[in-house]
Amino acid sequence: MLATMGRIFEKRKDRMFARWAKTAKAFTKLGKELAIAVKLGGPDPAGNPRLRAAIQTARSLNMPKDRIEAAIKRASSKDAANLAEITYEGYAPHGVAVIVESATDNPTRTVANVRSVFNRWNGSLATSGALDYLFERKGVFKITPPSGDLDDLELELIDHGLEELFETDDGLLLYSDYTQFGELQRVLEGKKVELVSAGLQRIPMNYIEVTPEQEAEVEKLVNALEEDDDVQHVYYNMKQSSE
Repeated sequence: MLATMGRIFEKRKDRMFARWAKTAKAFTKLGKELAIAVKLGGPDPAGNPRLRAAIQTARSLNMPKDRIEAAIKRASSKDAANLAEITYEGYAPHGVAVIVESATDNPTRTVANVRSVFNRWNGSLATSGALDYLFERKGVFKITPPSGDLDDLELELIDHGLEELFETDDGLLLYSDYTQFGELQRVLEGKKVELVSAGLQRIPMNYIEVTPEQEAEVEKLVNALEEDDDVQHVYYNMKQSSE
């Protein structure tokens, strides 16, 4: 089941990144992720696993090195915006559950914008914690396939939190236990495995099937949420026709 969910997630992530590129929002969102990582663990990547992961993801989306360095420097200054990570939960049309992760310096603005999107596209916000149980948090790593036997690598990594490993068109996708994300990251780095991207994601436990017309309605809400500069990630449990 996890492998199936992983493949679905990979398709969704590719679509999400494509939308970001079209709207020129990728670097804005990546800059916020870098800033939050600095806030939580300091500006030195060597001692900050989340920052190292954010840098790898930024590189995978072709964020220029000078922009990455500028974002880290800006986040380290005393005048840096005080970003807060806030999660919102709600329903899209047809009972589809939606989790919205945001990074904002103005929670009042963000919740108003998120509520407006849900209302505009026939959805509704839910109370905090109402839908979280429908999703499972996992560490997700994309790596460049290393030389050597993959079976041996998989067996070794299982002891450090690996739950699933499978091939994609452009690399290997690894899923880890949420609580062992940092441990698996350290082991991969220690083995000199090339990390393309890494982060914590929410994977739906089950999917709701909809008609193509209903899918289009849900996608309008999701797209509108992802357009908001304060929104970092949107997760939902709708099974799409291409999955």
